[in-house]
Amino acid sequence: MRALRIGWRLLLVLIVGAVLHYALPQQDVARITGTEVIRTDFSGFNRLFYAQADSGNVENTTRDLRLINTVRKRTMLLGLVRGKDQTMVYRNEDTGWIWPPYFKFDSSDLQAEADDVRSTSADPNWVVIRHYGWRNRFFTIYPNATAIREVPGPDYRPIPWFNIGFFLFLLFAGLMLRAMWRQFRERSLDPAMERAGDRWDRVEANAKERRGRLGRWWESWTGPRK
Repeated sequence: MRALRIGWRLLLVLIVGAVLHYALPQQDVARITGTEVIRTDFSGFNRLFYAQADSGNVENTTRDLRLINTVRKRTMLLGLVRGKDQTMVYRNEDTGWIWPPYFKFDSSDLQAEADDVRSTSADPNWVVIRHYGWRNRFFTIYPNATAIREVPGPDYRPIPWFNIGFFLFLLFAGLMLRAMWRQFRERSLDPAMERAGDRWDRVEANAKERRGRLGRWWESWTGPRK
């Protein structure tokens, strides 16, 4: 039973961690090599990993998809370790009012920004691309770019201020909920359990007393037990 509870807790941690890793913003230092628009047919599976059609347009199973092609600086261990350059393709979609709550309505403007700062390896122009989501080549899934800004060079290391603040808020909220639960338990649950235990003890005492009276009455008719 204990192993089952541990397994459920680990599964819950993995699910929450995967959702946060997908939805929280990430920042990549990259060089934009070009942009394009492709026609996309969504499947029943990968449709979950796409946003929606541009605001004001009708949502269909087939639509145009804006892409931003880049060469980015690969990072590991939360950006502490830099690896070799690698290609990365981002999609550029409005999120509107749906999940995740980025409230992005400017995909056309962002595409124009990407076209304006694209460069070549001979004369590179480095930018930070803020995005969310995953890249999966087998299921044709792309991360969604939400903002682009120029940086001095490829060694620039963006600081994830939003994520730091978000996890600090989660820590603070968790500590507050823990303290509130302890106070609620000490002020309400524990006294209620003690009162319930006292009532149960009185019920048992009364039951023993009644059994004792009944036994004495029976002995008055049958005599004491031998």
